[in-house]
Amino acid sequence: MNIRRIRSIEEYHEFRGFKRPDHPLLSVVDIGGSNELSPENIVLDFYSISLKRGLDGIFKYGQQNYNFKEGIMFFLAPNQVFSVGHNQEGTRAKPTGWMLLIHPDFFWNTPLARNIHSYGFFDYAVSEALVLLEKEETVVNNIVANIRNEYHSNIDKYSKQIIISQIESLLNYADRFYNRQFLTHEKENHHILERLEALLSAYFNESDLINKGLPKVQFVAQKLNISPDYLSGMLRALTGQNTQQHIHEKLIEKAKEKLTSTDLSVSEVAYQLGFEHLQSFSKLFKQKTGQSPIKFREGFN
Repeated sequence: MNIRRIRSIEEYHEFRGFKRPDHPLLSVVDIGGSNELSPENIVLDFYSISLKRGLDGIFKYGQQNYNFKEGIMFFLAPNQVFSVGHNQEGTRAKPTGWMLLIHPDFFWNTPLARNIHSYGFFDYAVSEALVLLEKEETVVNNIVANIRNEYHSNIDKYSKQIIISQIESLLNYADRFYNRQFLTHEKENHHILERLEALLSAYFNESDLINKGLPKVQFVAQKLNISPDYLSGMLRALTGQNTQQHIHEKLIEKAKEKLTSTDLSVSEVAYQLGFEHLQSFSKLFKQKTGQSPIKFREGFN
């Protein structure tokens, strides 16, 4: 796969036909004033946060395709591959919106340098971009306008901290809006929850768990065709528990079933559920139920 790597914001400006950036590590650009992207794979060495509308084409990131005819907010971290393709039919419209480009060096020696990785939507984009409500779009547009105004003004000793604060506000609002999107997509998300329950039930009903081991979060997310972070975020919004906790809940449910309806020893139950060591099973069971497996079984005799 051929990949075009763009290492600096200045190089990206040249690539897209923008004027030279006013700041080497930070830029806000108008998407409508750019050259059209050709169908190729691209990697940026910096962060990109964008709001796009009317892009009559297909944006591919990870294994997912997106259509930007609606207003969509999208997040890219450094070293992530994306590509843009064009629809074969109809006249291509001129997209509108903005892009905020931030080199990681801009965050140097600030708390955001450590904390930016905690914003899961840089991974959520693999499965779902953020579709903004009109009032939400107004909020983020105002923040980005403040950032643009600040770095276009005379730079002084306060400028960087003011811009960092605005970026943090933008990320925090995006976090809030993503959580709203989880809740407003209730029907779709409950369908994913149903598929998760069916997947885990089928997994724990298999007979070779000792060879396969306990299901990993990555395995479950892959089977559901969504990213691990998106799945855990959605589950926390709906149930208060992340994916790993759901796996453990299903595991304990199957353990209780075997302890109360079979004559298997506790060691055999642990073995059938994929545990190599009885102590690990007993520890998890007691942590989740407040009782050891033996005490739990005795309560049913």
